[in-house]
Amino acid sequence: MLRSGILSLDPRLSGRAKSFLDNAHAQGQQVAVSAVSFVEMVYLIEKGRIPPQRFGQLAGLVSGGGTLFVEVPLDLKIARALARVDVSQIPDMPDRIIAATALHLDVPLISRDGKIQLSSLTTLW
Repeated sequence: MLRSGILSLDPRLSGRAKSFLDNAHAQGQQVAVSAVSFVEMVYLIEKGRIPPQRFGQLAGLVSGGGTLFVEVPLDLKIARALARVDVSQIPDMPDRIIAATALHLDVPLISRDGKIQLSSLTTLW
């Protein structure tokens, strides 16, 4: 199920990111998905940059209970962590919120975004 369900979400997913997800799944860990990621997905669907079914696939995985992915809501703690994200490195607000979520949780960020990868955040891709 991991290969056909999770990893089919984005065929552009790197080998390193796939390995990370496989290892997290094998160890019974969870992978955080910032709530703002869902908002950004709607925007990208409207712009024609990702297929509409991607939203439903990820939403289904997150809401499935006991799955690898867990939604992390935007809250005051993440808003405070936003001050630790260098706006000159990551200027886009949704990306900054996602980065702040990773900083708050003290976890690496899985991202193919070049600006995020060049930032001081720990990223996987």
